[in-house]
Amino acid sequence: MNNSLNFIAYLIYLPIVIVLTWYVAHTLFRNSRAFMLDIFHGRSDIALSTNKLFETGFYLLNLGFALVIMEVTSEIFDSRSMLEILSTKIGGFSIYLGIMLFFNLYLFFRGRRVSKERASLAEALKKIPGAAEVK
Repeated sequence: MNNSLNFIAYLIYLPIVIVLTWYVAHTLFRNSRAFMLDIFHGRSDIALSTNKLFETGFYLLNLGFALVIMEVTSEIFDSRSMLEILSTKIGGFSIYLGIMLFFNLYLFFRGRRVSKERASLAEALKKIPGAAEVK
């Protein structure tokens, strides 16, 4: 009979990465609604739809990555080895998730900046006589 702890490691790993992903996504996309509304100038239908699409992509990308790195290539026979392997896997995934969080924040801030620049350019063009025909 095989006394490997690999299956137990998977049973510990999966719920942790799923909850971590859910928590980060929930926090990020609950708070990003304000950015999306600002980017889309208060048009809530497109802002909330875009936010939901970003959230879905975030889940797919991060849970997919968690599943790809889940494999334990060696047999685990003691709890110390299991803890060390799990800490490496979960720690690495947490770092990756943090990078993805900051990347999404960068995209939100960049989108907001571009939106404000376009709005101020459009406002400036309105003040120039004869500029209404220019697109």
